[in-house]
Amino acid sequence: MTGTLRLALLASTVLAGAASAQDVTLTIESWRNDDLQIWQDTIIPAFEEANPGIKIDFAPTAPAEYNAVLNSKLDAGSAGDLITCRPFDASLDLFKSGKLADLTDLEAMSNFSNVAKSAWQTDDGASTFCVPMASVIHGFMYNKQAFEELGIQPPKTVDEFYAVLDKIKEDGSYIPMAMGTADQWEAATMGYQNIGPTYWKGEQGRQALIDGSQKLTDEGWVEPFRQLARWKDYLGDGFEAQTYPDSQNLFTLGRAAIYPAGSWEIGVFTPQIDGAFEMGAFPPPVPAAGDTCYISDHTDIAMGMNAATEHPEAARTFLNWVGSPEFATLYANSLPGFFSLNSTPVEMQDPLAQEFVSWRESCEPTIRSTYQILSRGTPNLENETWNASANVINGVETPEDAAARLQEGLASWYEPQQQ
Repeated sequence: MTGTLRLALLASTVLAGAASAQDVTLTIESWRNDDLQIWQDTIIPAFEEANPGIKIDFAPTAPAEYNAVLNSKLDAGSAGDLITCRPFDASLDLFKSGKLADLTDLEAMSNFSNVAKSAWQTDDGASTFCVPMASVIHGFMYNKQAFEELGIQPPKTVDEFYAVLDKIKEDGSYIPMAMGTADQWEAATMGYQNIGPTYWKGEQGRQALIDGSQKLTDEGWVEPFRQLARWKDYLGDGFEAQTYPDSQNLFTLGRAAIYPAGSWEIGVFTPQIDGAFEMGAFPPPVPAAGDTCYISDHTDIAMGMNAATEHPEAARTFLNWVGSPEFATLYANSLPGFFSLNSTPVEMQDPLAQEFVSWRESCEPTIRSTYQILSRGTPNLENETWNASANVINGVETPEDAAARLQEGLASWYEPQQQ
């Protein structure tokens, strides 16, 4: 081997080693262990191709263990560079304790509305600490085959909604609506929080509850309970003992015509139904034709930066990409039912997911009323709303009594409601 060739080989080895040494690996902490394959096969390769020199390691923890494991890692200084953020208080506490970096000045933050960012901001909105990734949307799924058999159309108004339910009940071939009250949260999340924004007028009412200018005994907050009380006649025999999985099964097996839903069910139901019938969806009915439509477009998942990361510049590069339309399209289509919070519209490949997300064009979005600030005390308003919703549907508590109990509990610890 000539001296020139040896020098050339040595030089190439040194250069390769230098390039390798410059590569940065960022580790992502997450509770979404069910989408590990999607990150490895689709999302990470797309980023790494566009950003040579930055490698991504997606390292999820089981959902139920995530908060505890993450807190332990952060305290020990062993947490990953990027932190997948749950909405509201859990992430806010991490930011307040200095564990999450302030990302207010991140360029990609301009791609998100204030509602989209609200789950990962300080109470005054001055600081944002996680890049919004996805939300889930509430509405109603229905069995298209059942509707065709009975000659009915998806309802747009409340009167049409009950007329459809009456026709399904009268025919007797299907349970009109699959929802139980045994687990309680189902009654609140798919019931009260689904139709409620229509009556408290979305963000207007939610913010008014936070600042104390409205109370849970006001008409806009009591009327959703009155509506839930009417649902009792359409839920089928034994709904009081019916669990959430029971409700899912009733719908996917084709025994129920309508399912009060969260969009996360799309990815669950599609393989279970496996073409047995086609699913459709409609938004919460409005009181009268021409009224404003409101949807619960609930902020669900985001990503922040470990304040102690040794690679802040690389982490910010990745987070700017997470805030991009490219990521929004990849993520939303890989996980139908988890919708991008990016202001740039994403065309969904799944037709049912596209139906849900299309409501953003005609309906006013809001988030679940109990999630920001109002469930920090005892009694916890979120958990109490579960119980109240189930009680009202079961007929063991009147709408007015349920609202009064929730108001009393909130006012017992939340100062703005004590005025």
